[in-house]
Amino acid sequence: MTAGYGSGGTGPGAGDGSGGAPPDGSYGRPGPLPPRVEPPRPPAGYPAGQPAGAGWSPPQQGQWGQPAGAAAAPAYPPASAPPAAHPPAAPGHPPAPTPGARPPAAPGQPAAGGAPAYPPAGPGQPPAAGPSYPPASGSSYPPATASSFPPASGSGFPPAGASGFPPAGDGWPGAGPAAPAAPPRGRWRTVVVALVAAVLAVVTIVQAIQLKGLSDRLGDTGRRLDTAQATDGTRLDGLEQRTEALEKQAGAAFNPEAVASAVLPSVFRVRAGQFTGTAFAIGKPAAGGGTNLFTNFHVVEAVWDGGGREVFLERTDQRFPATIVKVDEANDIAHLRTTSKFTGLVAASTAVKSGQQIVVVGAPLGLEDSVTTGVVSAFRKAEGGDGPVIQFDAPINPGNSGGPVVNGSKQVVGIATAKARDAEGIGLAVPIKTACDGFKIC
Repeated sequence: MTAGYGSGGTGPGAGDGSGGAPPDGSYGRPGPLPPRVEPPRPPAGYPAGQPAGAGWSPPQQGQWGQPAGAAAAPAYPPASAPPAAHPPAAPGHPPAPTPGARPPAAPGQPAAGGAPAYPPAGPGQPPAAGPSYPPASGSSYPPATASSFPPASGSGFPPAGASGFPPAGDGWPGAGPAAPAAPPRGRWRTVVVALVAAVLAVVTIVQAIQLKGLSDRLGDTGRRLDTAQATDGTRLDGLEQRTEALEKQAGAAFNPEAVASAVLPSVFRVRAGQFTGTAFAIGKPAAGGGTNLFTNFHVVEAVWDGGGREVFLERTDQRFPATIVKVDEANDIAHLRTTSKFTGLVAASTAVKSGQQIVVVGAPLGLEDSVTTGVVSAFRKAEGGDGPVIQFDAPINPGNSGGPVVNGSKQVVGIATAKARDAEGIGLAVPIKTACDGFKIC
């Protein structure tokens, strides 16, 4: 261990730590350690790059903020202190300094111009900071402790990680760059919440824009559908009107096959004695039941003149009895009635016109269900006591007398009566209006 220096002079308290020298010239037990003074934190201007634990000496004049030309640190011991006798240095201790002389400088450190380096800094040891040593009075130096002071050579000073020493970095020799401080956790939470809120706001805005566009498209689609429905309704109305017109035209169009199919079930071959002709059902059913029919008077004339009233209606293999109810000799019309029920044809309410197409149904020469077609050639008014007649060009023959003349609307316009002799295409018919007005059965 190293030996310190006591205060100058002798006096009582030798061996009790008061600084007196023992009579035999040896040192007594040192007193308590002086208070430890933490080394000052080097300023930013202190040269960096010196490894931690390496020997160093206090800065020279002008360093660490000491102005140039300032007075040098006082000599140690102070010049004003009276010289004191010091005991001989113990083995391993530095020699006692001469009063008024400066302690020897550390290796590589100039002795003048700076603070004294005492005790001499060993390799890798910084000088002790604080007041000059040994203490002026009151305690012996060096203190007797379990550990030597300064620390033994080879140990780093100041100790790494010791409390009170400045942390590594900030210009301290041998320190690496300081690690950046971690941001507080609450700040990260704030940042994350702000980012999430921004993302949600963007998503909300995008969805609102999409919903607005979808709503606009739906509105446009609804308007287009309404317009299309209105247009379709107009078109349907137009189609219905056209359909009705076409149906009327089709009804007005002449179709002999359709006319014959509707008329034939109501037309019969009539047998009156030795004569045959044609008869057809007309109008509503008879008052007492059965069916009313029309034929020519000249067909039943022989039976009527003979006092008979019964004739027969024949259709295919069936035969139905009928009765002559009334006759009109002037217009060549006879009213028949049968107890059987048949569908009566409808009489036309308008007069025929020249050129109107017609169908004549009858039993020429006894050949029932015969159909011929033609047009109305003319409408002949009554002349010379004869009633009006319809001239047509459809072929007729004996046996067609009493048969219906039907227009394209399946309505009866006349009753076939005769044909011109020695001529072709001239047939005559009694207007149906004449028969209905005379017998009141239409």
